[in-house]
Parts: sequence; C-alpha cells; structure tokens
Amino acid sequence: MSARVPSFDKVVVVTKKTRLEELVERFNTIGQAKFYLQRSGDDFDAYQREHDRYRRSYDRVRSEVDALAMKQQWIDRSLLPTYFFSKDDVVVTLGPDGIVANTAKYVGAQPIVAVDPDPEFSAGILLSTRSDQCAATVRSVLAGRAKVREVTLARASTSLGQTLLAFNDLFIGARSHVSARYRLHFEGKREDQSSSGVLVSTGAGSTGWLSSVWSMVDGIARSLGAPAMRRPVIRWEDRQLYFVVREPYVSKTTGAQCVLGSIADGRALSIESQMPSGGQIFSDGVESDWIPFDAGTIVSIRAAEQRAQLVTGER
Repeated sequence: MSARVPSFDKVVVVTKKTRLEELVERFNTIGQAKFYLQRSGDDFDAYQREHDRYRRSYDRVRSEVDALAMKQQWIDRSLLPTYFFSKDDVVVTLGPDGIVANTAKYVGAQPIVAVDPDPEFSAGILLSTRSDQCAATVRSVLAGRAKVREVTLARASTSLGQTLLAFNDLFIGARSHVSARYRLHFEGKREDQSSSGVLVSTGAGSTGWLSSVWSMVDGIARSLGAPAMRRPVIRWEDRQLYFVVREPYVSKTTGAQCVLGSIADGRALSIESQMPSGGQIFSDGVESDWIPFDAGTIVSIRAAEQRAQLVTGER
C-alpha cells in the first residue's frame, strides 16, 4: 500500500520587516531615517541595498506562490502568536534563521519551506530554498515527495499552567542584569543557586548561544594551560537537550555543583524560582516571547512532543 499523500490547500507566507522599514516606522519618513543614520555615522546605503534585495526576493516569492494557484495568506512574523495555523497549510518563511525558529513554535506539525531571501550575504543554516525554487519546493510537499528533517523543540511548563516552546534555546533567569535566585532539581540532585541564569539548548540551538558558552570555556581552559573541552554533538532530531548554568556564584547558601547536564528523552530539568519579582523564561533570544518566573513558580523543561518539520529538498 502506498503512503498517504498529505492534503494541503493553502500557503501561508511569513515575512519580516527590513531594518530600513523598522527605521521608517520609528522616524516616520525615509528622509528622517536617512538623516538619523548619517548623523550617527552609519551607512544608509547598506540599509537601502539590504532592503532592496529583500523586496526583490519578496516579489519573486509572490510570483512563485501565485503560480501555485492555491489559497494564500501573507503575515508579518509579529502576528505569529495570534495567527491560527491549519493542518491544511504549507508554511513558507522568507527571512533569516531567526524567522524560521520563531515560526516553528507556532505551526505545529506543518511543513516549513525556509526561503533564503539573500543567499549571497546570509549565513543561515536552516535556509534550504532559494526564492526561485519556492513553487517547485511547495509542489514537492503537495506531491508527498519532499524530504523533511524533524527538529526537536524544548518545552517549558510551569506550575501555573503556562507553556513556552523553543526551537533553539530557553533562558531561565532575571529580567534585568541582576543575579537569578532559584533551586535546581536534576537527576536526584538539588541545589540552591545564584547565577546569570540557566540556558537550555536543543540540537538546532547547540551551534548558537550554547556554542558561545563552549567557546568561553575553551578560551579560559587554554589561558590556564588546560586541555580544550570536548564539545557534545547534538543533532537537530536528537530527543536530547543540554543545560548550562551561566556564571554561578558560590556562597554560604548557593552552590555550583550542578552546572551542566544532558536532559534525556523522557527526563526533565526542574527549577523553582526564589525571585520575588522580575524572574522570566524566554525562548530563542526573543525577550518579548516570555512567561513570568517569580517566587513559588516551578518550571519543568523537557524535549517537546511537537517537532518542527523543515523541508530540506526532494526525495
């Protein structure tokens, strides 16, 4: 019996504002935005060229989607938290890796075609489709020929019933630049800690923020004549997360014995806030995408059941 081909009837395209468009929103006109950049010594022409390249890619994707003769919906990424995705949607993102990560948390099990709007200048590792390939890639999804890579997400669930997903990483800490106070529970260990916060990374995020932590540790080790640390390798689809405690402070009441660990599939890291106010959990480096984490709140972090479905080509 042949595999059932999924049924899709709409293309949802997620776009972003360019830096120039954001400046025009801030200063009302392009002239005022140009004056601001030039007065600060910045290169307005670089913003303009970047904007023009994105708009050319936008127009090409618009033409490609029109050629599919399907229902279509275009939304800015700022609307993702309030947009309802259907099981009949094929999702197309037009932007850097960040827009893919942000979209993946909201689309459920829908396939994501990640279009690179600027192949000559971008360094995205999630962007597998050029603008002029958009229609062909979507058609491969419609025909059941698409090659899809599953990406494990992280899920934070609090004792207050709130949840937050992350494509790359979760950060648990304080809203401002003060030490976070909490009690960490992991694999039978319990420790009160004071630190700059706890970072929990997925396989997809292990080459980002977590990688910068490894680099810092390696740099310190080399400066002290110690051997470099062996970095763990986590694939995107691995049902495994890593956590690291940033800058733990040891005192009479706080320790630093449990500062690194691997959260296996089916296991969880539990953290109890000891901050009267200002505690927060945010995902993928987006501070506006957060939930509160104040005293008495307990968060459990594990690999999410939901997985992102990134289209990487055709079988």
